[in-house]
Amino acid sequence: MDALKGKRALVTGAASGIGRAIAILFAQEGAAVAVADLDSGRGQAVANEIIKRGGKALFVACDVAKATDCERAVHKAVEAFGGLDVVVNNAGITVRRSVVDLEEADWDRVMAVNAKSVYLVSKAAIPIMQRAGKGGSIVNVSSGWGLVGGANAAVYCASKGAVVLLTRAMALDFAADNIRVNCLAPGDTDTSMLRKEAAQLGEPEARFMADAASRPLGRVGAPEEIAQAALFLASDASSFVTGATLVVDGGGLA
Repeated sequence: MDALKGKRALVTGAASGIGRAIAILFAQEGAAVAVADLDSGRGQAVANEIIKRGGKALFVACDVAKATDCERAVHKAVEAFGGLDVVVNNAGITVRRSVVDLEEADWDRVMAVNAKSVYLVSKAAIPIMQRAGKGGSIVNVSSGWGLVGGANAAVYCASKGAVVLLTRAMALDFAADNIRVNCLAPGDTDTSMLRKEAAQLGEPEARFMADAASRPLGRVGAPEEIAQAALFLASDASSFVTGATLVVDGGGLA
């Protein structure tokens, strides 16, 4: 349980769902973890849980759509842990609408949280990794719908598709610094965000979740399963992997 022993990590959107699972697993694997989220109550609870289990954690309140918040989150992590080795850009939201039904404000907010945040956090974190001279790992969380389209999910698909290509561009730009940048593309995962999509679409939750499970493995994923994939990309186990997109979706895209 030491795949990240001695590493310092920042995870955005870490108060719940996939982000929470990643933060807890990284701490179990030896990392000091900065838990960044807009939800102070649940975010602090995650940090407290890690500390209670004997790990090292810090909660940082952060609206990832704001440059000042992203800069502060990175600064707080570095101040607390003495550096930064791993960043997981996980924060995300969804609005299930077609382009005709989607409000401009919703487009702007989803694009800011899902795509712009990757730029903002990485812009603040990468120079710190460069100055340290030890490389680093950045894991950007996209989605299966960043690779294929989905009905009534225009802005979500657009934002997650942007994350895939931004990952590839970043991987090229910082390979010489041994900063690896990879992308994680989860399929439907049992989180509160997924279940809230049923309400957005006006569908019964049970039917919505049953439809989401219609994939070769016959179920939706668990946040802990996605976290294991994030651990692989963050750790030295993937030392020769950069610019890649790892699909973790129970065979859905297959």
